[in-house]
Amino acid sequence: MKTVLYLDCCLRGEQSRTKIIANAFFDVLLKRGGFRVETVTLDNIPIAPLGRAEYEHREKLLAQGSLNDGMFDLAKQFARADIVVVAAPFWDMGIPAKLKTYFENVSVSGITFKCTEAGCNGLCRAEKTVYITTRGMDIADGSIMEQASPYLAALTKFFDIGGFDMVSAYGLDIQVDKVEQLVANAAERATKLAETL
Repeated sequence: MKTVLYLDCCLRGEQSRTKIIANAFFDVLLKRGGFRVETVTLDNIPIAPLGRAEYEHREKLLAQGSLNDGMFDLAKQFARADIVVVAAPFWDMGIPAKLKTYFENVSVSGITFKCTEAGCNGLCRAEKTVYITTRGMDIADGSIMEQASPYLAALTKFFDIGGFDMVSAYGLDIQVDKVEQLVANAAERATKLAETL
């Protein structure tokens, strides 16, 4: 049984176009069997950016080798996942701040990565990151204006996760007469990806 960590950052809940695509992905994945989903709904967890006090507390715990503190629970969950699925809308040319804060909190030396004199290596076991997103703006995949996927792909490499796939729909606030079709097309691509995992 593979553990799929689902990072749900769909800020409009069930009204989210991103969530429609993610639901299609999980419908197919779970019908295949052999997968167990752990969902982290970002809007429901009390995480905050690391300020000085939080950073110093974390560094003190790490220096003591005290990895059993609750502040490391999310990092441990992330490190042991077999597949990571991120569903988040395009937000200010990147990802929502809550999602960025989540990654700041799970980037923990000794849990998700380690650094030695030879360099840094990821410690995560996931074979893939799947990024599901929608963009209201007409910004295509690969555009310099789209900085979410480069960031998530870089984290994937940093954590030593095996691969990175993205499913997107864009121009949804521009091509308003085509929204349903654009979302449906992305949902179909998501289901095909789910069949390959």
